[in-house]
Amino acid sequence: MTIVRQDAWTKDEDLLLAEVVLRHIREGSTQLKAFEEVGQKLNRTPAACGFRWNSFVRKQYKTGIELAKKQRKQLKKNPQTLYEVNVEKIEEIEQPTRKYEKLSLDQIITYLEQFKEKEKKIESLSQELESLKERYQTLEKKEQEATRENEMLKKENKALKDDYLALLSIMEKARKLAVKEDENNVRMKFQMDPNGNLDVIRNK
Repeated sequence: MTIVRQDAWTKDEDLLLAEVVLRHIREGSTQLKAFEEVGQKLNRTPAACGFRWNSFVRKQYKTGIELAKKQRKQLKKNPQTLYEVNVEKIEEIEQPTRKYEKLSLDQIITYLEQFKEKEKKIESLSQELESLKERYQTLEKKEQEATRENEMLKKENKALKDDYLALLSIMEKARKLAVKEDENNVRMKFQMDPNGNLDVIRNK
């Protein structure tokens, strides 16, 4: 008696399921036949393969399904189309190999030397970038310090201005009192209290 697998699906199994289903769609076959083929290869039931396809794998291959349907239509119109498409794909795969086969040893060495030079330039640019970052951080700190110092100078300037205006007010008050003294022929003395106010002391 054959034991049917019920373990979790692997990525390779999902890939095989997708490849077989897309091939059957492309060739005009049914998905049921695709599920039966995959089931035989993976020792799973067609129902399990169908459930896996509909619940998970199909969502990953929406573009592939549309492409397979288009190829199926082309195949119905011209059966030679599928063969031509496959030949083009084979040529695309083989082309890079043929290209590299034509390279000589000197050309490969030259390419590697150029690659090495580019790598050096990239490394040099990376070091320069790190240096610029450090300079930027230093300038940023200096700018922050200058801003703080500027704020402190503004506060000190305001305090000096306030003191200057207070002094002018005191001097103006003293001037007026002096004029009054001259007018009344009264001798006056001035003294400043702890709050900065100017008091008059009259001589008896």
